This record gives sequence, structure tokens and C-alpha cells, in this order.
Amino acid sequence: MSAVPAPRDLIVNPTGEAVAYSDDPRDVGWVVKNIPCQSACPAATNIPAYIRAIAEGRHGDAYEINRQANVLPGVLGRICSRQCEKACRHGWPGNGEPVAICNLKRSASDLKNSGHRITEELFAPTGKRIAIVGAGPAGVAAAHDLSVLGHDVTLFERESQPGGMLRYGIPAFRLPRDILEIELHNALRLGVELRVGEGVGKNTSFPVARLLRDYDAVLMSAGCMAPLPLPLNGEWKNRDPADTCPDVEHGLPFLMALHRDEKKTVRRRVAVVGAGFSALDCARVAARLGAQEVVIHIRTAEEYIPVTKEEIFEAKREGIRIRGLRTPVGIELDADGRLTGVRFVQNRLGGWREGGRRLAIPIPGSEFFEPCDTLLIAIGQKTVNDFLDVPVELDRWQNVRIGENGMTSVRGLFAAGDYVTGPTTVIEAIGRGRQGAAQIDAWLMGETRRRRLVRIESVAEPLRERAFDFIGRQEMPTAVPNERLRSRTLEVDLGLPAQPCQEESKRCYLCNLKYQIDVDRCIYCRACIEVAPRACIKLVESVDIEADGSCGKLREAKEWNKVGAIWIDNNECIRCGACFKVCPVKCISITRNEFVEVDQP
Repeated sequence: MSAVPAPRDLIVNPTGEAVAYSDDPRDVGWVVKNIPCQSACPAATNIPAYIRAIAEGRHGDAYEINRQANVLPGVLGRICSRQCEKACRHGWPGNGEPVAICNLKRSASDLKNSGHRITEELFAPTGKRIAIVGAGPAGVAAAHDLSVLGHDVTLFERESQPGGMLRYGIPAFRLPRDILEIELHNALRLGVELRVGEGVGKNTSFPVARLLRDYDAVLMSAGCMAPLPLPLNGEWKNRDPADTCPDVEHGLPFLMALHRDEKKTVRRRVAVVGAGFSALDCARVAARLGAQEVVIHIRTAEEYIPVTKEEIFEAKREGIRIRGLRTPVGIELDADGRLTGVRFVQNRLGGWREGGRRLAIPIPGSEFFEPCDTLLIAIGQKTVNDFLDVPVELDRWQNVRIGENGMTSVRGLFAAGDYVTGPTTVIEAIGRGRQGAAQIDAWLMGETRRRRLVRIESVAEPLRERAFDFIGRQEMPTAVPNERLRSRTLEVDLGLPAQPCQEESKRCYLCNLKYQIDVDRCIYCRACIEVAPRACIKLVESVDIEADGSCGKLREAKEWNKVGAIWIDNNECIRCGACFKVCPVKCISITRNEFVEVDQP
């Protein structure tokens, strides 16, 4: 327990702004704790800042703020897994629905001026050469950052076009290819040499050993592309039905072949096994290929599917059904070797697994049969390392093991993204690709050339109104289901128009704004407490200080003679500014606190 710390001093710069840059643990800890959306984002996107820019009609600035962190804003505004929205303070109990952060990200891309020019803060050329293997999200993000840092980058991709899962795994009705092309061009335009159709490793022109000789560093970001086999019982135990039955396919190869413009068909009744984005994509593609019935079979219950509720809703609007609490144990074929159905066992829900998902416990004697004539298996992927021509240390999951500096057991060979972690999300892959780029740069240059600091800027007056709390979430308009099912490329989500976009941006609590009471000037009049719309201003004895130096639990005072300060509880503060306006001695200050990357001199 410690006394209430004094507010941070700000420095007035020549332009009249009060600005400070800090690496003080109290400031770092405040940003981490009090901006939950940004802390939840794997790429650490400055969400309050870009939403505020949208509210002010500065869509181009909002796009640039996004792009500084997540490289592909127009892409992620459509297909991001939205960890930020799960953490959004507006979605906490009693606060309503989360802000539509992802939809606003897309709006920044869609509504920016047609003549918008992208800006980059470029470093001088270093003369260092880096090879990156895999032009998926992690590889593209790393290539972008390393080229900005002044390195010569060559990006190797075995497919005929870059994008990885973005191009070959995600259907065009979720991610239009013209948007993907623009975003990839913008990311790779700073001199990255893109070599498509070039595999790396054994039996290729570019074994890893050669790359290590020819380049100063090599980054492996080959993704996680091998489908997991479906574990079945009986005669199908240790056998992959996709190898023998023409009506059984793995979901990812099915989607990849389709997106290579190969002809793919499904029969009348399609069963999809799996509970992730790929399973839903397979089901929605099957509906567009003419299937009369599409059912997704999952081991637990619909509420535990690790995809966004919007995706589930739109799939159901397209006639897709979800059936839970079942595990496939076998398949049935007719005399001609064609699929007639899947045998399942009934499950009951068990406890919680690591990662927040539920256990599925089979019920003895509950086996049953579901007829179908096409089966798509989408239960996950794993990494493949058998193409490597150099010995690399692996972990127990057979993923490449890397150290704290991002390097594998081979000097100069780094790895990042799903190739290291196993299958994750696009935003996580981008975040890890950027982290890998920073680690390579530090290793090559012998120093960290960018520091992450907290920028603290004074704000003259409140930026929100209490009335904004009562604006309902603006829903994304979508294409008519009958029309979208006739096309594999018609985008389902149509984008927020300008007016609903601005209304939605007003809902953001702007959690990067810190309201703080100067305890030396406060006269304890309680005016701020009386005007506060909720229990956000409290009489406290003291404030706990966490191990990282940030403020922790408030110790509320029950008696006046024990009051050490009047304190603003940032967990409850909705940044309405009522306290700021009513304070008779102007002892309440507002600052904007946010992470920025600062180049080292």
C-alpha cells in the first residue's frame, strides 16, 4: 500500500502543446490497464485514437493510425477476429454493446479521400539483405517493417500470388480481391522484391542453407498449412477418409483449390466438421456451390464457437445449420465407395479447457448416424517442417522453437507467425510478423532503433458528451441472402455509410483520456462526486501500487478523517467531462495517454 502518487508533469513545447514522453512504469501500466481494447489487440492498434479521428471526419488519419500498427487496415476491417471488441469497456456489464471497432476500421479505409497518400517514416538504407519465406500476413507485415527500416528485403512465395491464407483461405465474399491487392501493394511497395512461384527448402533452387549464405538474415513465416486428420474409430482408425473417398475433403485444401480457380463441386447434402472460421467459410462456400443442405457439426455448443457472432448470424441467414454436442467417430460408404453419412457420438459439456473453451465428453452408447453425401473436414491445421534442409530445434508440438530474440537454433534464421505458434488469427500473425521484424533489425544493427514510449498530451476540454452513451450500436448493412448465394464474390458486408459511422464512433469511451485530480489543489467540495453520472469518483485512503509501478486497487475511505484524496476510478469513468466542468478550482486535468514508437537518435 502506498500514498496517492502525484500527477505526471507535462512539458510545454514551442508550439504551445503540453506533451511528455515517458517510459515510467506508472504511465506504461496505466495505458496497458486502462485501454483494454488496445491491450487485447495482438498488433497493439491505437483504437481510441483512430476512432476519435473518425468522429472528427478525418478518415485518412484514422486509416494511417491503423496502418502504423496492423499494416493491412482495409483487410482487417473485414476479417479481423475482433479480440478488441471482446475487451471493449463499452461492452462490460451495464454498459451496453461493445463499440463496432472492426467495422469502424473498415470505414476508415472505405471513406478516406480517394486521393489519400500513404505516409511512411523511412530509415536510411542499411545495406543489409533479408530473405523472408512466405508471403502470408506475418511475412507481408515483416517485409513492410524491414523495408521501412532501410533493409533490402526479398519475399519468397511458393504460390503464384502473395497473401497466403488471405488470398487462398478466405473467400472473396468476405475479403474482396481488389481490396487485398491494394493493401498488399501498399505494404510491399517500398522496394520489397517479391518472388512468387518460388519454393524454399529441399529439392528447390533456394534451400535454406543457400539463403543463409546469401542474406544477412532469413525469416521463416511459412504459415500453418497442413490439415489435421479427423480421428475416427473402427475401420477408419489411423486412416484418412479424404485419401480414399472422393466425397471427403479437408477444408483448407478445398478452399485453396477453389481460390486457385480450380473447379470444385459439392453434392446435395454437405456436412462440415469443425468450429472455426475455416469451417464456416467451407459451409458458406458449399451453399454458394449449390448444396441444398449444409450442416456444421461441432463438439461443444454454438456459444463456444471461436468466431464472431456476426459470422454465425450471416451463415444462418444463408440457410446453414449448426448442430452441437457431437463428435464424428466413423463414416459410411455405399457399394460404389461414395459417402452416405457420418457416424457421431453424443457429447455432454465438461469443464473448461485452457484457452477458455469447453471440454466435450462422449456419452457411452450414444452413437448415431447423420446422412450426407459430402464431408468437409475443417478441424485445424499444423505446421510442416519436412521441407527444411537445415536441422532446426522443434518444440513438443513440432513447431520451430525460437528464443527471446526470435531466432531459431540456427544462427541468422528467425521464425514468426503461425509457423511458430500453430494456427492463430490474421491479426495475431501480423503482430508476430512485426515483432519478428523488430527482432531481426535489433540483431543486425546491434541496437533497438525504435522505442515504445507513452506519449502524454494535455487536452483542453472534454471530448465526449453524456448523451453519446445512449447511442445504440450501428449495425453493418449486408447483401440480400438470395443475391449473395448466387455469387461467390459478392461481398456480404456492405460497409457503414458516413453518418452511421460517425454515430458509432461517438460511442467510444476514449479510454486513452485520463482524468486526474490534483490532490494538492483539491478543496474536497465533493461537487465532482455529486455531478458524476455513476460511481466513478471516490474518496480514498490510498491506492495500491502494483509490482510494475502502476496504480492498483483503490482503498476507499469510510470516514472523513481517513480521506487521503478524491480519486477518479478509470474503470468506471465514461469520460463525459461532468466533473471537469463543475470543479470550482479547476484541479481536474485531462491528458491523452497513448503508446507511440519513437525512433532512437
